[in-house]
Amino acid sequence: MKTFTFSPVTSLLTFACILGASVSFSSLAVADELSDIQQQWAKCQYDTFNKDNKVQCLNQVIANNQQALRQAPTRSDLKVWLAINKSSLAGAKGGLSALPLVKEAKSLLEDVIRTDPNVLDGSAYTSLGTLYYQVPGWPIGFGDDDKAEAMLKKALAINPNGIDPNYFYGDFLAQNGRRDDAISYLKKASQAKPRPGRKLADTGRQQEIRQKLKELQ
Repeated sequence: MKTFTFSPVTSLLTFACILGASVSFSSLAVADELSDIQQQWAKCQYDTFNKDNKVQCLNQVIANNQQALRQAPTRSDLKVWLAINKSSLAGAKGGLSALPLVKEAKSLLEDVIRTDPNVLDGSAYTSLGTLYYQVPGWPIGFGDDDKAEAMLKKALAINPNGIDPNYFYGDFLAQNGRRDDAISYLKKASQAKPRPGRKLADTGRQQEIRQKLKELQ
């Protein structure tokens, strides 16, 4: 199987009191938890190299993500990140045991696309498109290059300069032998602006971009 290659309490209370009833403490806490989940994922993905440790790390992030989602079940951004974390765990585990995880991730992303497709700059399209080209096709999995390209193009339409949609579309093109186009999108990904609070994720992704370009040039 292919590899899937996802505040201080006092300050929050003060801020909530200043804004009054229009902002709840729970919504602020969940927003903070999303940032924590993103940071935890980046650490698992780029700072944890032993397979067993990475699996353990991602399992913990998934547990935290699920807890945050239980507190705010309508949060589409948390659903996207639960899908990303499950996909990343599938990649870390590999083999047939990864299939249930990617199917769960697919279902989460499809739900977000139905209800809130533009959340997180179209990240649900990016993530689902990535699953479609990295997961094997029938009869093993649901992989489909045509659907992958359609999803990734929708992501780029929403976020044309984003590091992730350009990177994954470039990787998709490279895997399909479209070298020149792949290089173009990967170079565009390398020029993406840094994302606030995502330094480790950006650093890791830029390393992947450089490696892909080295392989293609």
